Amino acid sequence: MTAAKHSARRLTATMCGAEVLSMTGFAAYTTLLPQLQREWGLSNSEAGAISGFLFAGYMLSVPVLTSLTDRMDSRRIYLGACLLASLGAAFFAFFGAGFWSAAFAQFLIGAALGGTYMPGLKALTDHLEGAAQSRATAFYTASFGVGSTISILVAGKIGATIDWHWAFWFGAVGPVLAGLLVMLAMPPGRMRAAEHHATALLDFRPVLKNRKTLPYIIGYAAHNYELFGQRSWMVAFLVFCAALQPEHAPMALSAATLAAMINVLGPVFSVTGNEMAIRFGRQRIIFLFMTLSGVIACLIGFTAAWPWYIVVLLMMVHYGAMLGDSGALTSGAVASTPPEMRGAMMAVYSFLGFSTAFFAPLVFGLTLDLAGGNQNVTAWGLAFASIGIFGVLSPLARWWYLRRA
Repeated sequence: MTAAKHSARRLTATMCGAEVLSMTGFAAYTTLLPQLQREWGLSNSEAGAISGFLFAGYMLSVPVLTSLTDRMDSRRIYLGACLLASLGAAFFAFFGAGFWSAAFAQFLIGAALGGTYMPGLKALTDHLEGAAQSRATAFYTASFGVGSTISILVAGKIGATIDWHWAFWFGAVGPVLAGLLVMLAMPPGRMRAAEHHATALLDFRPVLKNRKTLPYIIGYAAHNYELFGQRSWMVAFLVFCAALQPEHAPMALSAATLAAMINVLGPVFSVTGNEMAIRFGRQRIIFLFMTLSGVIACLIGFTAAWPWYIVVLLMMVHYGAMLGDSGALTSGAVASTPPEMRGAMMAVYSFLGFSTAFFAPLVFGLTLDLAGGNQNVTAWGLAFASIGIFGVLSPLARWWYLRRA
């Protein structure tokens, strides 16, 4: 193994490990949603809105914090965000007692994510180029799925065996370890000198004028709308499916454990999809997976009363299809952007992507309420269709894109 390959793998492993640690509190609320919804008497719309507050925090922080990586060491931003993530999880554990306290804690956790996810990717890709950069990007985006899987699995186990408060205390520990790991094991990030700052800090016009990057940004927004709408309500849906057929439901596996098993497929499909994109072309693979996941999403909610193993299998296929375009989208966006603009591009990429993630859980919950409630199969079908619609329309988007290219 050459020194360059060894260095690339070491840097990739370090940032992927830090990303997993930083997310210990990320999925705690959505995993414990059925329990907290009953305990606090939340409507489906309120429960979805609390999930959305995480993305609201992300949306407000990511343009500033990610853009700053072009001007200051990414590691310092990462460390500060990790401390904020720890604070948010600790606040939920100590003060969480209803809608507003939970929403505020989720907001803090989301704001922290704005300083870890894309700044972490910037800290990694600053030191890599070419195929090594593309593969490192795919593995890094896949680590998001690993982190969320561990968060689901551990939070669900702690919530079921001890108390939900302790699930959030667990979520407060990981980010501190992540921040220390990045500060001690990663080299300083690349920054532009002050005289090379051609635009103001939050001037994103050059990014939006880059016709090579813009399709990836729009695609990521559609991708996140479906992905985070599904992630926010996956455990609740599995609980509903089990309630419809208690005699056939897997007694040894909780809904949270099943959700973790589904979630762990994400990293595999993310990396595999990126490798397919390198071989067969990014646009082709992105639209293939986006269409497949959209079609399945529009159907899966209506299958709630089917045998549980079929429902779980369909959810696995759906989740894999959703993540199949993740690595290809992000690596394509990075590769199509000049190095001096990557921080600003990642800010726009994340802001627009997580803007749709903010609305998806709320729209999903609102659809449930308006269509008959979370004990109604048709309501679940329409709610899932509300997040799959953009995938179904993606062939039309691809036609329009090729026509204008």
